[in-house]
Amino acid sequence: MKIVHGLLAATGLAALGPGTAGIAQGNAEDTARAAYQANCAACHGADLDGGQFAGSLKGAAFLSRWGDHPAGDLFQYIRTSMPPGGGGSLDAGTYEAITRLIVAENGGETGSELAGLMVPAAGSAEDEAGNEIGLPGISSRYPFPESPPLPDLFADFTPMTQAELVNPADEDWVAWRRSQSGQGFSPLAQITPENVNDLTIVWAQALPVGPTMAEPLVRDGVMYVHAYGEQVFAFDAATGRQLWRYQRQMPEGTLMQGKKTIALWGDKIIMATSDLHMMALDARTGRPVWDVAIPDAEDTRSNGGPLVADGVAMIGLATQRAGGGLIAAFDAETGEHLWNFDTVAKSGTPGGDTWNGLPDDERHGGSVWTSGSYDAETGLALWGVAQTYDTGPVRDVIPGGNNDGLFTNSTLAFEPRTGELVWYFQHMANDQYDLDWVFERVVADIEVDGEQRHVVITGGKEGLFDTIDARTGEYLSTADMGFQTFITDIDSETGRKTPDPALLPGRDKGSVFMCPHAGGGRNWSPTALTQDNAMLFVNARDTCMELRPTEGGFLTSGVDIYYSAPADSDGNFGILQGIDMETGEVAWEHRRRAPYNAGVLATGSGLLFTGAMDRQFLAYDQSTGEEVWRTGLPGVPNASPITYAVNGKQYVAVVTGMGNPLAFGLPNFTPESPLPEVNSASVYVFSLSGD
Repeated sequence: MKIVHGLLAATGLAALGPGTAGIAQGNAEDTARAAYQANCAACHGADLDGGQFAGSLKGAAFLSRWGDHPAGDLFQYIRTSMPPGGGGSLDAGTYEAITRLIVAENGGETGSELAGLMVPAAGSAEDEAGNEIGLPGISSRYPFPESPPLPDLFADFTPMTQAELVNPADEDWVAWRRSQSGQGFSPLAQITPENVNDLTIVWAQALPVGPTMAEPLVRDGVMYVHAYGEQVFAFDAATGRQLWRYQRQMPEGTLMQGKKTIALWGDKIIMATSDLHMMALDARTGRPVWDVAIPDAEDTRSNGGPLVADGVAMIGLATQRAGGGLIAAFDAETGEHLWNFDTVAKSGTPGGDTWNGLPDDERHGGSVWTSGSYDAETGLALWGVAQTYDTGPVRDVIPGGNNDGLFTNSTLAFEPRTGELVWYFQHMANDQYDLDWVFERVVADIEVDGEQRHVVITGGKEGLFDTIDARTGEYLSTADMGFQTFITDIDSETGRKTPDPALLPGRDKGSVFMCPHAGGGRNWSPTALTQDNAMLFVNARDTCMELRPTEGGFLTSGVDIYYSAPADSDGNFGILQGIDMETGEVAWEHRRRAPYNAGVLATGSGLLFTGAMDRQFLAYDQSTGEEVWRTGLPGVPNASPITYAVNGKQYVAVVTGMGNPLAFGLPNFTPESPLPEVNSASVYVFSLSGD
């Protein structure tokens, strides 16, 4: 068997292996079948009727996708996409022979030039022989009435532009957090605090079971959803009708990773895969366009999602391997690899002398597991980097040394095409507590000290939110949610944060109690910002931790981490806050018992939407934090909700599929709300009743 895995696309084609370099002379059908057996049969079956790794290449299912299409289109797809990651590795004659065989096996004519051939239309075969159970299908002799015509939602498709990703049409949600500024805000205002109680579900679609964390994208009435198992669906955003589905066949043993996002660019959907590839799908058909392996990605994980800006597709990877994480970049049109950036600074490079004298191959951390933002005003791509679990070697600074550990817990600002690091800012040096700063970067224009500034806002697990200058990385201010207990000072000029030395943990010390817990505080769930009043909306968890010394330890300084409630806990572990980012003051706080699990959506009518571990989907008033609506869901809402409009009607959508880190983070805190025994994943869409 030459191929042990394949690609099951929306087309039904999966894999062509690298077995033959050409077609032997002789009978055309025999040589075509020989080429197929050598390159395709291991996945698609000896008779083209499907195998262990890929679907059938003949019959109704295949023709429903390829029927009545030019054979040249099929040839071009096979030639450019097969085998996965190695399109074009066979010669043109081999690809043409296999294409002709597929056409023939579906009842098509193959006697003329390839350019003149068509794949037969579905249901065009005259043979209506029965099957083994006597139910062969629909008779052509007594046909059904014609079905009502379905709208072609791709008929007026236009390529996605950089300008649109920065400033989408009001009705669309075209990027993670709606636009590349990361604000999570939509100007749509049809659904209001006054009529939100009229929300009702209008459609839902089941998704493959598994951790499902990606926000849907919506453009021109089409919703794109990334689902567990590296599947992508396109739905009619008004009705839920499936338009196409893509499923990648993964190598055996691949650890599947949920993703936060996919990305739109031009006529493509860009996605990162759990087997450490980047690939592009045709946004109109779901058919693969290019597929490339990420260089130097061994022993990493891909669970954030891509950012595509200035024609460059970037992806961050998470790892605890020696040498640290990385950010990789590719040309969005061709898949050509452009650059890699090591998120753990190496000797002789900027920041390379901040690792307490450790050799390069003993430096760990710097994972990237959240997608980036793009600032069109500066032309910079903004990425967040996490901490290190290998805290022991950098806990105590050596004489004359530096143990800040760049670029952990930093914001990195890149020129997308070249990968040049234009500036960086480290939010928390030498993190000894597993309190990452890897989350969304929000680009905004707000007033700071009486002056209008173009800024980047981001926060760490400890519930601190830094505002920095978007052009230079200059520190401006910090807002505190109010639950952290270990930072005793923040330098007003540099933003450097000083932890309480009495709370420094390690196996050589006693037990340490501090807030928040290493799981946050705020964590996975992204914030929302309303720029007109500089209000940031964030949910978090009111939890603390005991860092207990041990010989091994979750952190290599020699501590394990135990959940605890705050000493003065009221039993409400879910926190939702509105923070005035111009003053740094918390304007209001709403508390509930079950923690939140989804991100925050803000709308132009003054509403907030989010979801919680007790499977409640909730709406709040932005000005007060008052709960104004809720409904129960069968599954845990894992991703951030979105809103969009089709034909003037506003919708709100949320995806369920338990499995992000928050879903497992509070054992026994709320025993009255157990996790579902049967996990499920779906997309649910709501709108106002009676419209």
